[in-house]
Amino acid sequence: MSIDYIKDMTDSAALTERLMASYVHEGGINHVDGKNLPSKHAIGAITADLLRLLFPGFLDEKIHFSEIGAVTRALLDSVLSRLENEITKSLEYAAAAGTGDSDGRDLARTITLKFLGNLPQVRELLQTDADAAYNGDPAAFSREEVILAYPFIETIAVQRLAHKLYLDNVPLIPRMMTEWAHTRTGMDLHPGARIGKYFFVDHCTGTVVGETAIIGEHVKMYQGVGLVAKSLAAGQALRGQQRHPIIGDRVTIYAGATVMGGDTVIGAGSTIGGSVFLTHSVPEDSLVVLEATNVKVIPKKSRESYVLDYQI
Repeated sequence: MSIDYIKDMTDSAALTERLMASYVHEGGINHVDGKNLPSKHAIGAITADLLRLLFPGFLDEKIHFSEIGAVTRALLDSVLSRLENEITKSLEYAAAAGTGDSDGRDLARTITLKFLGNLPQVRELLQTDADAAYNGDPAAFSREEVILAYPFIETIAVQRLAHKLYLDNVPLIPRMMTEWAHTRTGMDLHPGARIGKYFFVDHCTGTVVGETAIIGEHVKMYQGVGLVAKSLAAGQALRGQQRHPIIGDRVTIYAGATVMGGDTVIGAGSTIGGSVFLTHSVPEDSLVVLEATNVKVIPKKSRESYVLDYQI
């Protein structure tokens, strides 16, 4: 590397020139002179405030009952204004791309009011999720601990919120919300997934639920479970198709299991064992276990005579 090159790279003008050249050459990751996009920072802040509305008193200092009406009204007004603005930007973005309504502001107001009107219904669903988590985990000290400490509750709350916007065809924002939760909790629930009541994912880290997955009621899963598509080789041609599995009521899926494919249906009452890789349907009340794995236990004193063949 030449001295002149190093000298040039200490000059901010030269650095700017090189970066501007990159903007021209790699134009696909720029957004310049286009419609204003929703703000990641704003969506994160709005999502956090929505959680405060869903779980009053859990994410703030203690709120007295005599104050909760005024506090809720003020927070709702703030969320209404900010979310309407972000939805307007997302709708205008879609309209510019030829996929949305050009009358963004009025439609955004309607969608936002409908969305906030659905918060009581979302709370009803979350009550069942909190009950499922508490009743399904003997390590849970109380429902308060579940809401305060379990990352699952935050993730499913955000998914259930984002799902409402997804159903109203709001671009960008539903996925931004669930990815905000994903980065915080390690669980990836797509806003398009249809998830029934009394859902619980214990530990939750690494669990993935795809866009077209359908999950019944009273379903329990563990960390590292994947409800995923068989193949995405066709890319955008698969948009709108059923790509992810259907999970019946009262199904349990243990850690590390993968269930693949839009034509895969797990019958009600079934149990899928840990590390199972499943690509076909199973009938109701099935037990699916992995039998091919062999585990050998030997005394440590004998390990010198045992050949270890590790290939990484």
